[in-house]
Amino acid sequence: MTSIQRCERLLDGFEPDFTFEPAPPIPAAEFEQRIERLRREAIVAEHDAIIVHADGANGFSVSNGFLRYLCDWAREGVLVIPTDPRQGMHLFSFFTENVILPPGGEPLGVEAIWQISPFGREYSGRTGNRHHSTVSAVVKRLKELGINRGSIGLVGDTTSNWVWAGLREQMPQTKYTDESGILHRMQHILSVNEQAQVRAAAQLADIGYQAACHVTRPGVSDHEIYAAFTFAQMSRGGESGDGYQIGINQWGTACGKPYGHKVRSGDLINMYVSAIEYHGYWAQIARMMAVGEITARQEETLEMCTDAVRRAEALIRPGVPFRELHQAAFSAYIDRGYLTDDITATMPYNWDAMPDGAPRRVPEQYVANVDYESQGRSLNHVYPATRGPHNPNLGHSVGSHGNPKFNVTSHNTERAEPGMVFVLHAQWLDPLSDGANIGDCYLVTENGYEKLSCHSSLETFRIGI
Repeated sequence: MTSIQRCERLLDGFEPDFTFEPAPPIPAAEFEQRIERLRREAIVAEHDAIIVHADGANGFSVSNGFLRYLCDWAREGVLVIPTDPRQGMHLFSFFTENVILPPGGEPLGVEAIWQISPFGREYSGRTGNRHHSTVSAVVKRLKELGINRGSIGLVGDTTSNWVWAGLREQMPQTKYTDESGILHRMQHILSVNEQAQVRAAAQLADIGYQAACHVTRPGVSDHEIYAAFTFAQMSRGGESGDGYQIGINQWGTACGKPYGHKVRSGDLINMYVSAIEYHGYWAQIARMMAVGEITARQEETLEMCTDAVRRAEALIRPGVPFRELHQAAFSAYIDRGYLTDDITATMPYNWDAMPDGAPRRVPEQYVANVDYESQGRSLNHVYPATRGPHNPNLGHSVGSHGNPKFNVTSHNTERAEPGMVFVLHAQWLDPLSDGANIGDCYLVTENGYEKLSCHSSLETFRIGI
């Protein structure tokens, strides 16, 4: 049997211990409501139009989720939304080299789609500039609509600067205002249909993790574990094979992509499921596995992080300030002497700079790693450079890409509201000693909360030898 055949058979007999419940796509009527609300905001701000931009990014993805949120378009594009509802929306797209045909969906509610083309001598053997062509097409349509002297609201990100600069150059008499905050406010509370997407994404995360547990044993590689996780979730509707990390070493302090590590006794495995995406919405969880015997300090760290999440979870309800969740979780660290307080601004964390803000030098030290060295490389630095939590906070919001991100910190006085979705992940990494990353995904309900990642346990998964 070849190594590839062995890898493919690792999942033989695997079935998740629950039935996945796929959520239907967001209905067209909800997209219409979003545009209606956006137009109302534009009218109040005295805008003649809203222009929304998302650029192409690596991996056939886009720089933000604004277009998908407004018209379910997963490619790059510039969306022109006249404030007057009698005038239709126009989408200008296909200006990058992301060759995806058909484009993975149909834009909802648009009057016309305009194909620009990624011009260039090297690419197409013809002269042209995609930036200029895109902006010129948008300006032409705005002038045809009579929108070239009034006020326009802009929605985008840092990749949108070339669009905004081109508009200002070609329509200098128009007033431009950054209105990205409108969409941020609209995305703050998830609708029932949006909640269903995140719930499905969390189920896929649980299924992927169950598959990872199914195949993990001594001798199996991190590539094979990652592949099992990926196959299990993507075969049921997951949109990407990326968006999660696997870290394996004897301290529990690794978090990254597979590189060829073979599972051994004493390993601690971190499945940091940062983003499982479903219909453009994502969930996040974090889990740990222990292979054989581990140290007493490592056991304490695993127990502490599990306890931290549960202390915070017990407080989730409408009206609770997020800082109280943060405080409850980090009391588990303080009780055990890992930290002296829970203050986000002063808490040590793994990627912290020096106290004066200067860069911190990563310690130089040879660290034995058989699998890495078999590839002709060696580890000569100690990562991370400092001990502490991975992040100086307990968690953050999840949902759709581009939605406003809030963090669960000691200074976040915002109160939880029904429809908010977030992850709580307790983390600790002490270089060459111990580490853990454990977390669940939650939806705030009218009466408390729903744990969306309820099909896999926070408890460390034990693999015997």
